[in-house]
Amino acid sequence: MLERDDFNSRYKANQSISLHELIYPLIQAYDSVFLKADMELGGTDQKFNLLVGREIQKNYGLQPQIILTVPILEGLDGVKKMSKSLNNFVGIDESPDDMFGKIMSVSDELMWRWYELLSFKSQKEIQEQKKQVKNGLNPKEVKIALADEIISRFHDKELAKQAQINFTNQFTNKQKPTDIEEFECAIADSSIPLANLLKIADMVKSSSEGIRMIKQGAVKINDKKVADHKYTVKKQSNDTYQVGKRKFKKIRVK
Repeated sequence: MLERDDFNSRYKANQSISLHELIYPLIQAYDSVFLKADMELGGTDQKFNLLVGREIQKNYGLQPQIILTVPILEGLDGVKKMSKSLNNFVGIDESPDDMFGKIMSVSDELMWRWYELLSFKSQKEIQEQKKQVKNGLNPKEVKIALADEIISRFHDKELAKQAQINFTNQFTNKQKPTDIEEFECAIADSSIPLANLLKIADMVKSSSEGIRMIKQGAVKINDKKVADHKYTVKKQSNDTYQVGKRKFKKIRVK
C-alpha cells in the first residue's frame, strides 16, 4: 500500500494515514474479483485503486483486468474536479438557461480543456478554433459554440438557441427573463427575514448563504439592491427577486 505516492510521502513525513484509507482500495479491488472483471474504467485519480484490483485478482487466480483511465474534468472553478458536492458543476438535467450561463462563466483557459474532454470536435477543429482566437476572434464566440453543442446534446438545438438569446438579452442588453417563475410563500408572522425567504423559495441553499449573498450586494428586489442582511419582507408583498446574475423569481408573501 505504501507504493502509493500519497501514502509513501505521508509515511516518510510521519503524518497519519487513516485505517479507512487503507481498507478502501482493498474493498474496491474485491469488486473486480467478485465480478471477474476483464476491464475497469476510472478517472486518473483512481489509478492506484485500479492497480490494486489487478493485484488482488492475481491472488484469487484470476487474469488481471485491463485498466483504462480517463482525464478528470475540472469544474467551474477550473481547479477542483467537477462535483455536485463542491457545487462547481453543470448538471445535465439543469435548464438550458442555467447550463448556458454556467458554461459562459468559465475562464477561457478552462474552455479549451472542456472542448477537449466534452466536445465531439476533432483535435484538428479545436486547433483551428485556437488559431482563430489567436488571430482576433473573441473567445466568447467560441464559448457560445461550446455551450450550444453541450446543451443541444442534453436538450435540443432549439432550446440551446433560445438559451443563447435569453443570455444575450439578460447580460448584454440588460433585459430580465420573460418567463420568470412565480412562487407563493405563506407565513404566520407579519414579516419574514429576506435570507429565510430566499431559502424557502429555493434561490439559495441556506439562510446563511442568503445572508452572505445580501452582504455581497448580490440580492435585488424589484431591481433595487438590498444592503441590510437583516432586511425583512412584509406579508402581502408581491415582488421580483434577483440573486446573482441568473436567478430570478416573483415571490408573493401571504
